[in-house]
Amino acid sequence: MSGRVHKSLLNAEVNLIFYFLSLFFAFFSRKIFLDNLGAEFIGLTGTLNNILGYLNLTELGISASVGYFLFKPLQSNNRQEIQEILSLLGYLYNWIGAIIFGGAVIISLFFPLIFAKAELGLGIIYFTFYSFLGSSLIGYFINYRQILLSADQKNYLVAIYYQSANLVKIALQIYLAYHYKNLYVWVAVEFLFGIIGCIILNWKINKEYPWLKVNKSQGKLLLKKYPEVLVKTKQVFIHKIKDFVLVKSDELFIFLFVSLKMVAYYGNYMIIISKLISLFSAVTGSVGASVGNLVAEGNKKQMFRVFWEFTTIQHTIAAILSFSLYNFLEPFVTLWLGAEYIMDHQILILLIIFIYISNSRGSVDSFNYAHGLYADVWSAWAELIINVSITIVCGLKWGIIGILLGKIVSLLAIVVLWKPYYLFTSGFKESVSIYWKGVTRNYSISASAFISATYILKQIPINPYQTIWSWIEYAAIGMILFLAIDLTLTLLFAKGAKDSLKRIRK
Repeated sequence: MSGRVHKSLLNAEVNLIFYFLSLFFAFFSRKIFLDNLGAEFIGLTGTLNNILGYLNLTELGISASVGYFLFKPLQSNNRQEIQEILSLLGYLYNWIGAIIFGGAVIISLFFPLIFAKAELGLGIIYFTFYSFLGSSLIGYFINYRQILLSADQKNYLVAIYYQSANLVKIALQIYLAYHYKNLYVWVAVEFLFGIIGCIILNWKINKEYPWLKVNKSQGKLLLKKYPEVLVKTKQVFIHKIKDFVLVKSDELFIFLFVSLKMVAYYGNYMIIISKLISLFSAVTGSVGASVGNLVAEGNKKQMFRVFWEFTTIQHTIAAILSFSLYNFLEPFVTLWLGAEYIMDHQILILLIIFIYISNSRGSVDSFNYAHGLYADVWSAWAELIINVSITIVCGLKWGIIGILLGKIVSLLAIVVLWKPYYLFTSGFKESVSIYWKGVTRNYSISASAFISATYILKQIPINPYQTIWSWIEYAAIGMILFLAIDLTLTLLFAKGAKDSLKRIRK
């Protein structure tokens, strides 16, 4: 087994362990926090995190471009170049951290206007915001070296040390919320463990790379030595702005167009969705760095083989997510929180469409990233303009439904149509018709399995809304049905499926 595959499997194994631990804590804690801290406060935390997300746009592009430039020196074990690239990253992050802090102070001056209708007092709003800000800035001033673990396919170390601290934090917050119901204490614990996680992670980085010496003061000189970093960063920056607006700004738009309470309702759905996505990301999350190393080797035949394996896996995952959410999410929310937390069924349908597109795109994105293909900045602007325009017009009229429509239309135009064309013509140097001949099979397989399994499942006389055990029975039968149909069709017709099966057996 190659070192690249071994590291990918190790990352997957460790991530899966922490996934199931965090899954339990996430659902248990959500109920405790909603009951004891209130939907208004939970909605506030989501909104403030989104505001900080906009400020963090200052960074977008740097970590991605620096990760790209680390692949080759890691492959050749060029420690000098690795140290220089990380020194440059540290220098840039110092400036970014200062800019974010200044922007946060200015935005916070407008909180009395932004949260004029909020029932919570300004005291807790400011305390929460600056605590979250402090945790975020730690990453810029101290935790930036973490990118080396990711590029070196050692994300399992982050999971073991950083996620352990995170689980302890959530357990403590559950206890304090249940017994004291104090918002300030909950936020203080959040900030404290941000510091603790940082200390633990940096200690491990020092042990893993004892030779690593970072000198931020050399950053200005290193900019001249590595001018391509800024060129690539400017390109990635535009793409990341687009990704943020498309994926991360839902709660802010819902706050603006609907209400703070609906932010919490939508957040309940997104917790379930994110945890399902995280389950599969725990397995495939390390593929990005693995693909980067593969492209650095330059074996085109092997690249194509891995591309089709990865594409089939991603479409299978997207289909499983879509089927599961459509059939099991609403009864689960009813049993977990209550029927009053169920949103319009049309919202669920649009979410499923968005999730399928988003989670089936991984192979194209990974290979574009590995090839350094970010020069198509026009496409990022186009996707951003389409998304925001439709979101504003339709969001004002239809609320959450309009917001999701904006996301879906922009994805169809750029992600589904343009990105594969860009990869095949500029990366692989092949006709994009090769892509469409292969990927059309994946779309057909997913649609056929979804429709047929859903129809059969509806005929089964089990009420998943009745008890948690009836839900488990219903979900188990549904997943067996779907997997039997989807995996059979995949192995028979999908390109790269048999290669994926051989790799798993090894």
